Amino acid sequence: MASPSSGLDPQAATTDAVEVPKNVRWVLLGIMLALLLSMLDALIVGTAMPSVVGDLGGLNHMSWVVTGYTLATACSTPVWGKLGDLFNRKTVFLAAIVVFLITSVLCGLTPSMTWLIVFRVIQGLGAGGMGAGAFALMGALLPPRERGRYQGMVAAVMAIGQLGGPLLGGFVTSHLGWRWAFYINVPIGLICVAWCWITLRVPAAKRHGKVTMDWCGITFLTGAISAVIMAATWAGSTYAWGSWQIITLAVLAVALLTAFISTERRVAEPLMPPRIYSGHRNFPLAAVLLTVTGVALFGSTLYLPLYQQVAQGASASNSGLLLLPMMIGTLITSNIAGKVMTATGRYRIFPILGSVFLVAGMGLLSTMGADTSRLATSAYMAIVGAGTGFTLQMSNTIAQNAVELRDIGSASAATNLFRNLGGSLGIAVFASLFTGAVAGAPQQPGEGSPSGAIEHLSAAARQTYINDVAHATHLIFLTGTLIALAALAASVLINEVPLRGKPGSAPAKPAEPTTAAS
Repeated sequence: MASPSSGLDPQAATTDAVEVPKNVRWVLLGIMLALLLSMLDALIVGTAMPSVVGDLGGLNHMSWVVTGYTLATACSTPVWGKLGDLFNRKTVFLAAIVVFLITSVLCGLTPSMTWLIVFRVIQGLGAGGMGAGAFALMGALLPPRERGRYQGMVAAVMAIGQLGGPLLGGFVTSHLGWRWAFYINVPIGLICVAWCWITLRVPAAKRHGKVTMDWCGITFLTGAISAVIMAATWAGSTYAWGSWQIITLAVLAVALLTAFISTERRVAEPLMPPRIYSGHRNFPLAAVLLTVTGVALFGSTLYLPLYQQVAQGASASNSGLLLLPMMIGTLITSNIAGKVMTATGRYRIFPILGSVFLVAGMGLLSTMGADTSRLATSAYMAIVGAGTGFTLQMSNTIAQNAVELRDIGSASAATNLFRNLGGSLGIAVFASLFTGAVAGAPQQPGEGSPSGAIEHLSAAARQTYINDVAHATHLIFLTGTLIALAALAASVLINEVPLRGKPGSAPAKPAEPTTAAS
């Protein structure tokens, strides 16, 4: 229960169930629009970066446009989640969108690369609140038993973001200029703000006394996340994995994380309450699933198009469409899992199935060579997509069902954080494997279109480069297969706690931990 000095009414913390509106799908569309906006932005800006550098210069600092945004998003996510738990979730969510929109305009008006990095960092703060707020609001509006009906909406948003981002980014940059890669956020965001303002009804948490923020926890966790992401970004590229810089960052991350855990056990209103991890084993197990799924999702979306462009001659201009088989697999299985979960209340089988599909799909992708057909690649991608569909949203539901409503914001922020950190670490490891495999190749990734980079080479040199890329792809997905085994182990240990009731019912406390999986 909450400490008497925490500012939260302990009784309200567990009984402030939100009355689910009859037009809940319309309400969710506004929330989903914010989630789509944050996804589209990262992909559109990535597509526009060559034009940005051509206009503003600053090639040596270009990576910080992405790194700064990623850092700010990851570090702010837990803070936004806690603010939503302490205050009105709707107000906090809309505030994050407004921050995102204002800085989108500033990014479009930026006169230099330095100011662009500054504005992108602030924009990342808003993006962290949009992601954390969206999942927290869904957790508050929809009891877990009913959430399966709407999993398809989330899966569809992810598919549209992954496929539409690069295509929209290329179109906007080519026809309107790179500044519109930021300006395009404004009309979408304003529609989202108006939509949520009108349709979204979420009561504020009942508080008494003074609400205190966990500033020490925020400082320690921000430092730890920053150290992890910087190490993940620089390891294997800027610095060697065993360099003193990376080792220092790793030691710093461990020290700050230790200090954070110690702080959270003492403060009245912790940033990430220890009870969400210790209350039921399903939450940490779901965190493992989300971290591994982040590795698979980010790694696949980054390196599969590269392999297809180099080894299979696919067009770089349609790189987003290359992932269509994986997204279709995600959509189909996510809808199946959601409908079955809502109808029966059973869900433990789905993360197990998802983990099996992830292991199988990543394993099959690791067998690809220089002569693998596009049909075979598409089939393997569909299997990975099926695994992601069975695992990703179901893991969020399992995590939220394992905590009380008063902690839904912190829990949602934590699940977002684990998924994003998994993606960052996965990309770092995969990038190191790729760089090592193509060392000495005539053209490294990032210096132009991968498919066009080898056109000037002789037939022998071209084949050597293709073989190197295929070998790198093999190493990446073989490593991904081994990582996916951790998800399989975690999924088997999940205990099938009964899902909280139907719309309008007060959420019950999660079941007590058990010692054996059912």
